[in-house]
Amino acid sequence: MKKIITIIAAATAILCFSTAASANKRCGEDWKEKMQSEKIAFLTTEIGLTPEEAQAFWPVYNQVEKEKDEAMHNVIKAYKELNKAIEEGSKDVAALLDKYITAQAKMNEVENGVAAKYKAVLPVEKVAKLYVSEERFRRNHIRRLHGGEGRPGQPGPQK
Repeated sequence: MKKIITIIAAATAILCFSTAASANKRCGEDWKEKMQSEKIAFLTTEIGLTPEEAQAFWPVYNQVEKEKDEAMHNVIKAYKELNKAIEEGSKDVAALLDKYITAQAKMNEVENGVAAKYKAVLPVEKVAKLYVSEERFRRNHIRRLHGGEGRPGQPGPQK
C-alpha cells in the first residue's frame, strides 16, 4: 500500500512538473493555483470536514504537501544528475546512485509518516476518505488532461 501511494505521488508530481514546464511560467503558476483551489474544494466536500476539522486539518495538509513536493523535487534532481552521469560515462555514477536512492528513501519516509499526522487531527474514517478522494481527484484530472469528462458528480472540464 505504501509503495502504491509513493508511486501515485511520484506520478502526480511528475505530471504536475511536466505540465507546468510545457507552459510558460505564469501560465503554470495559474494552473497550479487553479488546481489547488479545485482540490481543496473537492476534498473538503468529499471528506465532509466540519469547520473545526478544516481549521485543524488544512495547515497539516499544506505542510505535508510542501514536504512531499520538496522530497519529489530532490528525487527528480537526483534522477537527472544520475541519468546525465550515465549518459556521459562519468565516474560519479556510484555516488549519484547513492544520492538518488537516498532521495527515494526520504520520499518514502515522508509518505510513511503522513497518515499519523492526519490521524492526529481527523478521525480515521475521514483520513481514509482523504486518501480515496485524493486518488479520485487525481484520476479525474488525468482524464480531463486527456480530453475526457470526469465521472458524474466529479469535477469535469471547466468551460
